[in-house]
Amino acid sequence: MSLVKFVVLENYKHHSNGSLPINYRESIDALYNEEIDYSENSEVFISRNETGEIQGTIRVLKWNYKDELPIQKIFGINPLEITGNASLKSIWHIGRFAIKKEVRNLNLLKKLMVQAIEPICKKKNSIAFAECDNKLLRIMLAMGIEATIIGESINYLGSETIPVAMSYDGLIGFYNANKSLLKTSKINTYQFDLSERQTA
Repeated sequence: MSLVKFVVLENYKHHSNGSLPINYRESIDALYNEEIDYSENSEVFISRNETGEIQGTIRVLKWNYKDELPIQKIFGINPLEITGNASLKSIWHIGRFAIKKEVRNLNLLKKLMVQAIEPICKKKNSIAFAECDNKLLRIMLAMGIEATIIGESINYLGSETIPVAMSYDGLIGFYNANKSLLKTSKINTYQFDLSERQTA
């Protein structure tokens, strides 16, 4: 639960000066339950400082073609309509990205991104979907991550959020240029505890 709470609160810190909507706790519960549902097919990466405080998070999920992805729930976008022949594609979703507002470290952003896209960059037929804050999207493009906008933006967790698709070809350049960061990374894999499932 602490991980999802971090993601929600940091999004509002970054984009709404910490001003929280009345129903923000409902958002935390809903996202937590969503991540529990995804846990069998996902990996969550967390960076912590020396005292154990979370500094950044990201999650990568391999789609099983059954669970409803956030891009479907939030934007009504069917990944299969984007990818075409599903049998030829390995479909992933990247989400729960957040970095503590007080942390100004571009390398941390790169490390988290490299961790998340590593499995996608192992197969040439892979494609990833994500919901990106417009500011983050600009940073990603500037870093060399190629992302295609696939729908209209909406306001989500306090910011303008844009649905994007990223192919193997659009990610491999960034991955190759930054994969050395994995050797020095202090980012850990997080497992959700199914026994602590919350209900919204």
